[in-house]
Amino acid sequence: MNNKTAIVTGGSRGIGKALVLALIAAGYRVAFSYVQGREAAEALCDQVHDSGGESLALACDVRDLHSVAGFFEQAQAWLGQVDLLVNNAGVTRDGLLATQRLEDISEVIQTNLIGTLLCCQQVIPGMMAARRGCIVNLSSVAAQKPGRGQSNYAAAKGGVEALTRALAVELAPRNIRVNAVAPGFVETEMSAALMAAHGDEIKSRLLIKRCARPEEIASAVLYLADQGHYLTGEVLAVNGGMKMP
Repeated sequence: MNNKTAIVTGGSRGIGKALVLALIAAGYRVAFSYVQGREAAEALCDQVHDSGGESLALACDVRDLHSVAGFFEQAQAWLGQVDLLVNNAGVTRDGLLATQRLEDISEVIQTNLIGTLLCCQQVIPGMMAARRGCIVNLSSVAAQKPGRGQSNYAAAKGGVEALTRALAVELAPRNIRVNAVAPGFVETEMSAALMAAHGDEIKSRLLIKRCARPEEIASAVLYLADQGHYLTGEVLAVNGGMKMP
């Protein structure tokens, strides 16, 4: 029986899709959000249904409080008590800061950092009332080892890691754990163009000479959710032993 519940933001493709499938396999009922790609989200729900699991896909723009509130209201009504929140929704808009558009800076900060804050805010009251819960935020290797042109993304993900530590302190008295996973380069649509242009250079910085598979990031999240019961305020690096330039 699926008796655990989870919400995943940005769950229709890439790491998010792998997260949904891993959580379903581990016995969770999962509500997940998407911004675009309704067909991909519906196809994932069909895949989950065919495997005997239960999922709900809902549109949500994590940059917008009204959209976030509506998504969580529907998701929590369907799930009941939320055991796990995975903040996965994110974007990149790389470019040198000196010439970067304000729109690109704002979109990255609003999606990756403010979106994570807003989503945490939605589940915290229910988790506090239940005196249990787990939040896992998706950070990035860029927070600690940024590349050229990643100032906006590194700032956002650095904020996610600081938020993770602060919330861990804030919520520990109510038995709520807050951790983060910081992937390196992962085989996703988001990284495809970067790998095509700089794949050899990137692999030269990795001790494990390949990109991660989305399923490997999902496994790390699942470990923090289901096995890392004595971990909170931590950032788990899953980056293949990435070295600085």
